Amino acid sequence: MPVGLFRVCLLVITAIVNHPLLFPRENGTVPENTEEIIQKMKEREESLRLEQLRLEQEIADQEATLKALEKAAAVVEESKEEKVRWDMWTALSMVIFLLIELWRQDFQEGNWQDIGGEEDDMAVLGKVFKGVAFPDKAVLSSFYEKRILGTTGDMARMREMVEGFADDLLEALRSVCNRDADMEVEDCMGVGSMYENWRVRKPFVCDLIVPFAPPEPYCFRCQTWCSGDSFPPDEQGYGTIKVCRADEDATGCICDKTKLGEDMLCLLHSQVNSTRPSSEMEDLLCFKNTQYLDADQVMKWFQIAVTKAWSRISHKYEFDLSFSLLDSPGALKIKFKSGKSIAFNLTPVVQYENSDVYFISHFPRSSLAADTPSSTHWFLTFAVYERRFIQLVSKTLPANACHVSCLQILSFLHGKQCSLTGSSGLTNYHLKTVLLHLLQACPSQDWAPEKLEARLQDMLKFLEKCLHEKKLYHFFVGNGKVPAELSFPIIFQRAEPLNLFRPFVLHRDIYRKTVDTFHEMLRNMSALINEYTVHIPLAHTNGIRKESL
Repeated sequence: MPVGLFRVCLLVITAIVNHPLLFPRENGTVPENTEEIIQKMKEREESLRLEQLRLEQEIADQEATLKALEKAAAVVEESKEEKVRWDMWTALSMVIFLLIELWRQDFQEGNWQDIGGEEDDMAVLGKVFKGVAFPDKAVLSSFYEKRILGTTGDMARMREMVEGFADDLLEALRSVCNRDADMEVEDCMGVGSMYENWRVRKPFVCDLIVPFAPPEPYCFRCQTWCSGDSFPPDEQGYGTIKVCRADEDATGCICDKTKLGEDMLCLLHSQVNSTRPSSEMEDLLCFKNTQYLDADQVMKWFQIAVTKAWSRISHKYEFDLSFSLLDSPGALKIKFKSGKSIAFNLTPVVQYENSDVYFISHFPRSSLAADTPSSTHWFLTFAVYERRFIQLVSKTLPANACHVSCLQILSFLHGKQCSLTGSSGLTNYHLKTVLLHLLQACPSQDWAPEKLEARLQDMLKFLEKCLHEKKLYHFFVGNGKVPAELSFPIIFQRAEPLNLFRPFVLHRDIYRKTVDTFHEMLRNMSALINEYTVHIPLAHTNGIRKESL
């Protein structure tokens, strides 16, 4: 704008200075063509005026454009500041929320096993126990002797018979398999309640696992949810099994990832070994177009192999063998001519490295458990270590300790209640997990036989607490206090605790049904026990009634 004004002033001054009337010539005479000069001056003045108007309009337009640009810049800057302030508050709110959530989880998970020092807290729990007539020591002892103790001998005879037949069946299975192409089957192992001596409800079912390995030159490389790679929450407790050649690096040779030239050859693998046709991997029971072992393919192969093996040895036995359950591929049933039958599960598994943790191809599912993520995801079972832990702890307990009796009574009560009101989200495995936690937390002398009533109440109160919090942690995963004698893999001890009750958070209807069944079991506990108890003297009965009143 100052430049434009300066130009206008300069034009005016120049016009004044050159005006003929202001500076006349020396002779002072007026030229004859005065009229013509005046006309030209007027024209010149008019042109200057128009030029001045044009310049002023141009200056005004420039000022308006400048103001518009400044206003737009101010609006943009203001919007940026508002966005920055909003992003800052959003980020700050998220950080505060995450810190609170992490603190809450750390606080709860950091004390997940400190049960022994919380006896006072456990006494405060169990609000449902108020008004419940809990059976006394005499009633519990009579119930245990009549209803449960007599089944121990039956379990021992059944285990011996099933194990002998399973060994014979697996030996025949090895003979019908192609040793160069089929999986190599090892000896079976017994796990679960039948081999931990706490199974109470009939029919008795033996659970046998059968480790298997791939034929040479292949091997299994296993990866679990706690190996380092991130697994979704619904895949915790699972892992994958990759079928590789034994001479391969764990991450695979570069010749598998890079296209080599025609004149280049991998020094580690020949051209024949480096190519894996899809049919070859499918023969190794892998999922289509992958190297990952498929649980469904394994079960199909195992069922066919068992059928062939039975056809070879069936003439030696006077009973029939069949697959009993469609939803349990490893469930077998021996049926005698007399009509009696024996059921057992024979399930193929894959050993995790050099430990006694196994990937199991099929795991009995409850209504609480979610569906398997995919057939290439295998569930991990710690059943062998659970059996060893119970055996190890039992050596330190008093004679005729009541730990197994507590689990048997609780398992019987829960099973009986479920038969009356329908199944719930609780399983016998949850009940055993409660016992394992208490075995680690309570002193050895607390499991004396005369303390059966107190320990049974502790198990019920602890289970009620877990149901209330929807948290029951796996005994081994994330437990840094596992006895060193078990040689338990350190990777699972350092893993995050695995909440067995996590599905309760997602399935509120099952959770409500489970809680209602548990409370109903507590209210019916005396009636359920008295139904299977021999006659108790009247003094005991009157004492129980007075206590309940």
